Amino acid sequence: MKAFYILLFTALFSISCNSVKRTQKFVAQGNYNQAIELAVKKLQKDKDAKEYDAHIRLLEEAFLKAKDEDSRHIAFLKKVNSPRGAKEIYYTYLDLRARQDLIRPLLPLYSNEMGRKANFVFTDYTNDILDAKEAYTQALYQEAIVYMQHNTKKDYRSAFNVLCELDEVQPNYRDVHQLREDAHFRGTDFVFVTLNNHTGQFIPFRLERDLLDFHTYGLDDFWTEYHGQRENGINYDLGIDLNFQTIQISPERISDRQYTRTQRIKDGYEYGRDRKGNIVRDSLGNPIKIDKFINVSAQITITTQQKSVFVGGTVVYKDLNKRRQINSFPLSSEFVFENTFANFRGDERALTAEDRRLLNNHFIPFPNNEQMVFDAGTDIKERFKEILRDNSF
Repeated sequence: MKAFYILLFTALFSISCNSVKRTQKFVAQGNYNQAIELAVKKLQKDKDAKEYDAHIRLLEEAFLKAKDEDSRHIAFLKKVNSPRGAKEIYYTYLDLRARQDLIRPLLPLYSNEMGRKANFVFTDYTNDILDAKEAYTQALYQEAIVYMQHNTKKDYRSAFNVLCELDEVQPNYRDVHQLREDAHFRGTDFVFVTLNNHTGQFIPFRLERDLLDFHTYGLDDFWTEYHGQRENGINYDLGIDLNFQTIQISPERISDRQYTRTQRIKDGYEYGRDRKGNIVRDSLGNPIKIDKFINVSAQITITTQQKSVFVGGTVVYKDLNKRRQINSFPLSSEFVFENTFANFRGDERALTAEDRRLLNNHFIPFPNNEQMVFDAGTDIKERFKEILRDNSF
């Protein structure tokens, strides 16, 4: 048992020494915040423990050096006086305050090694933080205004991001909410989609409406909107033409196929008899039964109804401002209406399982041309959606 306590003490002492060495290394490397965090973590466990005395000294040293480094950095940034520097000044002041707030709960700290209390000179940064925050928000505001004055979509998007940052720092600052809405609107690509019928055949209105209902596509992202109808006040820079170039509808076709089915099936039984005509019995005295088989046949007529439509066209991407074509993609789809049913003559027992399934079917009136084109449009819409998704602006 004594040996166990010796080993335990040695292990704890080794861990403590290792943590001190790590803190010393952080200080020597200039990683003051890491040194402070490690020292505070150790002192929070037991700030009066003898093995943590070194952490008190290192904490004092790291805090002093970190404060001096941040103060010199702030002084430099103030001389540079740049918009991005205002951000660094603000967050550096927040770091200075956070560092003090981390240490304050541990005070007072007495170092046996130094024979005195640790000396931490805390500063009230409230006014500095407020001033830095105001300078930072003003810098962000001016930066956003400059972006918006450039009047390009890229700059409007940059302005929007800057205004979002400003709103996080200072919510409801001046007219930021309205500016952000304007930047988003002006930075958005509005795409006008037109459906053109060059086939010489009728395209159902409900298909046109469905194809141009972009709420069902799920394609709009934050900076892109697709419109099937023009809206007032919107300048459409980009356009997409969905061109129907051919619609081929086959005639209604009915074809018959006839097959003869034959099966050898069991048809009852008869008693086994010996040569004398007596019924043969088994060991229990029961009459022995012998299955009877017969051949049956049936003639089945399988009727197939068929009608198909092929729709072909192109999807053309355009720059509306420069009036030029950007890209073009083929688009086509085929829809086939098919119905199969059957009738038979003869013995039903000769039919296969598939024959019996077809007997449950019946003749269905052929869909008209408009319905065929609409049914093909369901697939056209999915293919159109794929092109839009894979080739976004």
